Amino acid sequence: MNKKLTVLLITGFLLALTACSGRSGNRPRSATATKAPRPTFTLAPELRTTTIAVAETAPTAGPPTATPLPPKPATYTIKTGDTLFSVANKFGLSVDELARANGIQDPNLISVGQVLTIPGRQATPPPAQATAAPAPTQPAASRSVQWPTRMASPEYGMQAFLWWRAETADRDLNLIKDAGFGWVKQSFPWREIEGTGKGQYDWSISDRVVQMAHDRFGLDILARVDSQPDWARQGCSMQGPPTNAQDYADFLRAMATRYRGKIRAYEVWNEPNLAREWCDQPPDPAEYVRLLKLAYQAIKQGDPNTTVISAGLSPTGGPMPIAMDDTEYLDKMYQAMGGSSKGYLDVLGVHAPGFKAPPEMSGDEVMANPDVYGHGRWFTFRHVEDLRAVMEKYGDTGTQVAILEFGWTVDDRPDSPYNWHHVSEEEQADYFVRAYKWAGEHWKPWIGLMNLIYVCNPDWTREDEQYYWCITEPNYPQTITRLAYDALKAMPK
Repeated sequence: MNKKLTVLLITGFLLALTACSGRSGNRPRSATATKAPRPTFTLAPELRTTTIAVAETAPTAGPPTATPLPPKPATYTIKTGDTLFSVANKFGLSVDELARANGIQDPNLISVGQVLTIPGRQATPPPAQATAAPAPTQPAASRSVQWPTRMASPEYGMQAFLWWRAETADRDLNLIKDAGFGWVKQSFPWREIEGTGKGQYDWSISDRVVQMAHDRFGLDILARVDSQPDWARQGCSMQGPPTNAQDYADFLRAMATRYRGKIRAYEVWNEPNLAREWCDQPPDPAEYVRLLKLAYQAIKQGDPNTTVISAGLSPTGGPMPIAMDDTEYLDKMYQAMGGSSKGYLDVLGVHAPGFKAPPEMSGDEVMANPDVYGHGRWFTFRHVEDLRAVMEKYGDTGTQVAILEFGWTVDDRPDSPYNWHHVSEEEQADYFVRAYKWAGEHWKPWIGLMNLIYVCNPDWTREDEQYYWCITEPNYPQTITRLAYDALKAMPK
């Protein structure tokens, strides 16, 4: 084996573990009410309101009356978990209105105990939503839909990062909508909602995300749910399944009940065929299947019409105990499910980064030229077909497949481990469009959602490898799209 191939084998294995890690972009909860400062952001124009002048009718003659004292303005005291957006939404205001009324220059800098004046309101504001809700109820009534039982082939989605920044979330959702895409994938980290203890929920940020994506922009939401809280399990370098799987199921039931008719699909965990996603333990398909079954039942109890998608598997060839080959893992999942996915999932989730190969290149073609494309069938977008073959082996031909992450990196940094399979920005744009075209022509009717990565996380910089997978720049308030976004927007849907 020549030196170049040896290097490719080593780097290729490491990259297969990280290239499609599906990082959620979650950060310590400094965006909520704390005393920690946050970076300054200017409010997006879309979040500002327009004042409409209303003509007053002429007063009728009558006896003089005493001039009443002006009403005392209402106030609100910031509590743990509050954001300026959640408080403004509570009183039917825009963030801009609330910030102006209180002389707040940076909407992210609020602190627990701070008293806000509520403009245009008299004293006695509406009661605050409880943060502890063992039996959570539906949020404020708004648009709810009945989804079709099967996805179109294909459907179009983008992963975004809506959690911490209301301003960039508004901008990025508009970019997705304007490109003609119908889905947004967003992480809903369990630890950020039920982090303080079992049954103690803080829905403030998730309510805002759902309200913006579903109610305002009319997008279908794919919710990735993982990241266990410390009370459910400790000692994991990244994340892992809870010690008691029922805790996860209980949370999913509460979430699905709260957002019934608003979240179209749930992804149950992420890349469980990697040890780092499984609390640093050897990947265990049978254990994941047990978690998946409980999750499926709980989600369906909360929202019978939503779609349950199994975790996207990391494209890799192993080795154990660090990682399990994704095709082997899927085969063992079917063994654990008794050969049938019924009652475990509605749609099978996969990850499909293209690495160096164009989207039409097969696994056989990659293996015929490993010095260029990598030594493994998983180093191509069409590796999806290998996973579909496992489904067909067990006769599960009626179940659709959703690609939960796919893309190509333009990381040309000389010292980057991703450099060997980077493509140009022109190739990235072209490959995205060709991937959708290939799927539409060759994978009907079994392909469903195809969700690309990423609308860039506003906190990423050129020092982050994820930055180079993006189709937009993280700048704010300036909006900069890359060639890939422009090509995808122009692409026939």
